Formats: sequence, C-alpha cells, structure tokens
Amino acid sequence: MADFDLAIIGGGINGAGIARDAAGRGLKVLLLEQNDLASGTSSASTKLIHGGLRYLAQGSVRLVREALAEREALMRIAPHLVHPMRFVLPAEAADRPAWMLRLGLALYDHLGGRRTLPGRRVVDFHTDPVGAPLKPHFARGFEYSDCTVDDARLVVANALDAAAHGASIRTRTRVVRADRAAEWTLMLETRGRRDVATARALVNAAGPWLARVAAGVLGLPRPLPVRLVKGSHIVVARLFAHDRAYILPVPDGRIIFARPFGDAFTLIGTTEEDFAGDPSAVNVAPHEIKYLCDAMNGYFRRSIAPADVVHAFAGVRALFEDGARFARDTTREYVLTLDRGGGQAPLLTVYGGKITTYRRLAEAALARLAGVLPHAPASTPSTPWTAGRPLPGGDFTPGRDADLVAQTRRAWPFLAESHARRLVEAYGTRVRLVLDGAARADDLGPRFGADLTGAEIRYLMRHEWAETAEDVLWRRSSLGLVLTREQRAAVGRFVTDAVGT
Repeated sequence: MADFDLAIIGGGINGAGIARDAAGRGLKVLLLEQNDLASGTSSASTKLIHGGLRYLAQGSVRLVREALAEREALMRIAPHLVHPMRFVLPAEAADRPAWMLRLGLALYDHLGGRRTLPGRRVVDFHTDPVGAPLKPHFARGFEYSDCTVDDARLVVANALDAAAHGASIRTRTRVVRADRAAEWTLMLETRGRRDVATARALVNAAGPWLARVAAGVLGLPRPLPVRLVKGSHIVVARLFAHDRAYILPVPDGRIIFARPFGDAFTLIGTTEEDFAGDPSAVNVAPHEIKYLCDAMNGYFRRSIAPADVVHAFAGVRALFEDGARFARDTTREYVLTLDRGGGQAPLLTVYGGKITTYRRLAEAALARLAGVLPHAPASTPSTPWTAGRPLPGGDFTPGRDADLVAQTRRAWPFLAESHARRLVEAYGTRVRLVLDGAARADDLGPRFGADLTGAEIRYLMRHEWAETAEDVLWRRSSLGLVLTREQRAAVGRFVTDAVGT
C-alpha cells in the first residue's frame, strides 16, 4: 500500500493550493519542494489579485470572469493578505476610444459579481490627486478596483492549512528519480540524505522546472508543450504619495503596473520575454530595467533611471505552448493534462495559471484526479470546499483589519501601531502565535530593524518552514528592502544560531 494518495512536486502557489484542497478532502498528501516554499515564480509576481483587464481586451472573457470571481473569494478567505486597491488608467494612452474603455470597465465590474469593491469612475487628472504625478498632457482617465496580495505569504498560508489537514510538507527536498508502476516510487534527497516515498498518483506542479522534472526525473519520452516566459520587476523610491496604482499601456502592446509597495517604495512591472536557461538563475537584464524606466518616464513628471532602482526581481512562468507569436500573447489559462498510466499510476501535469486563480486550478486538478484517487472519508468534503474556509490567520471579517490591529495592541500594549499593523497584515489572527508569552518588549528578543524581532523569526522557523535569512527577509516578509546590510547579516547569524534549538 502506498505511503500517500497524492504526491505533488512543486511548492509554489499551484502545488500548495492543490495540497490544501486534497488534504482537506481527507487524502494523504505529500508536498515536495526542492528549495523554500514560493522560492520561484510565486514570490516574483506583480503581487496582484485581479481579473486581468488586458485579457478582456484580448477576448478571454471566461478567464476574466473566473479571475474576478476568485478575487471576491480570496478577499473573504485571506483578508489579511488580499487588500483592495484602486487602479488608474490614463485614457489618452490607450489604443481604444474612451467610450470603448468605459464599456470594457463596465463589463469588468459586472463579470465577477463585484459585491464589496467600489466600481469604476471617470477621473479628471487636473483636479484629482492621482493626476499630479503624471505629465500634464494626460487630462483624464478611469479608476477601477482590483486587489493586491502578499504572494509568498499566500503560498505559505495554503501550505499551513494543508499541514493542518494532515499533509506532509517537505521543503529542501529534491525528487531525484520517480519510478512508475502500480504506484509511484519517489527517490528523495534532503540535505544529502536520501529516502523513499510512494504515492498512488503524482502531480507535476514544478512551474519553470516542469519540463526538467518530466524528462530528468520522470523519464517521459516526449518533451512537454511548455513555453517559459520571464517577467521582470523593479522597485524604486516612492513615486507618488497617494495609495492608488497605475495601469499603463506601452506602445509595444504590453501593460505595465506601477503600484505602492510598502510605505516607501513603488513596484513597477512586468516585462514578458521568452526564457531559456536555468530557472534557478533567472535575473533581471539591464535592458529590462531600462525598458521599465523608459515606460515610466513616458507617463510621470519625475524621471527615473536604472541608478534609481533599489531592488529588482524576475520570475519565469511555465505556460502552455499555444503557438502565439509573442510571449505576451501566450494564453494565461491553466491547462491540466492527465496521463492515466494505462494500468500504471496516474500523472497530472500543471501548466500556467495565475496566482489569482490558483484555488480554482486546485479544484480542477482534484476533479481530474477524482476517478483515480480514493473517495474522501465520510467526515471530510468530497466536493470543492476551499472557497468557504478562511486560510490560517484569515478568520476575521474582511475590511476589519484596523479592529484586529487595535485588539493586538490591547493585548500587547508595548507594540507600536506600525509594528502591530505589519504583524496583522502578515499573520492575521495568528499574530498571537508570534507574540505568544511576551509580556513586555524585551520578551520579543533582539530587534533587527523595521520591528523584526527574534520572536518573529523563531515563529517563522518553527511554524512556517523558514530556514535561512533569505526565507525570512524576502519571502516571509519584504523587510530585506528596508534593513541595512549589517542588519541583514545579523538576521543571518541569528537564524544560523537558532537552527536546531
């Protein structure tokens, strides 16, 4: 008998989402990630939960409808991680007349069953504060609603819930070989130590490593129809004082976002280029940085240059190859292929997808596997369930973040409001686990800057699979942006000392 019903290769948003859904249905689940959770593409997004306005212009109505419905669901189940944001589109920059934009935004508002977010409106850039940063020839535009997300923490939240339902989450574990018979036999390597696990079914959700896993680990005879597309982002000092974002058409047909990122920065992206090479060594090329700076300089009064970039990151999407001429036109629809094995153990391969639609992708994956996996125990749901259950930390009323911050400060009065707010936005109601046992500020241990404390790092290592300073500073938080080199080094020493304690 196999050790697990389902083994999943890949600890990004798709793998973690499938693990959560499957474990919640009573299946025995093993999630395998060669590095840290969300260490690839899932922490390198534009950090938006959105329908994809440009996909509507391309005629992908089904994709947009599903994504907008998921935007509503994710606001309900992860209110600490998914937050409303207003987006501004300059009318003069679009390649369509204003009446068409107005009609498209009306459809955008209607498709997803918008319940809580404010609708579209026309903006006069000469009188509204959102026009102040723009060049004076931009006179009017439109404003509409979408959401932002802490992408890496969304992955962790799904892994936490999967583990709470019994899933085994194994990070820093590489699948060396997978042998296929009546069940899968997986040869695993963790920090130089090898062991074996067996599973009734296998999911390849390795993202940009999809083809490498298929050929080098699974030994599949034919190459996968996968297209790797790189998206790069830059971070600069805050370009505007207000809390809204911009969606900016570029002459080559791309769309660039410029959005607030923390209190002090603006996040700009993304490029879309075909990628060939090692996904673990993906970098932002100098020409991409210049491209993004030039795109901003076509809109904003304040000019930026590559020297102004304080941080840059890139991720690679594994999209289904549909023959599109340009990378930006390749379908963003997820594609799931099931190889039933012909008497051998089944294999499900996951292509593409958006962070916005990961939960629906997981439901679709379980639907495809339904005929080859055991029925869920009577005490667990056999049908989709994840839309109605909050993710860990999200068990509070959406939009009531300020109330949770106030409650946190009443329970731990030594916290500054900014500190309590950051903790609530990262952990939601799980803030109590971070601060457990602290009666005064000194109980939180050393402080490393930006209110990062030893207590928080220990929580991340004990409960959220963090093992390195990079895990803490760049995926469990974005505090690597604001800590000095010396402070980051101090975090590294603390993590090293804490290993094994």
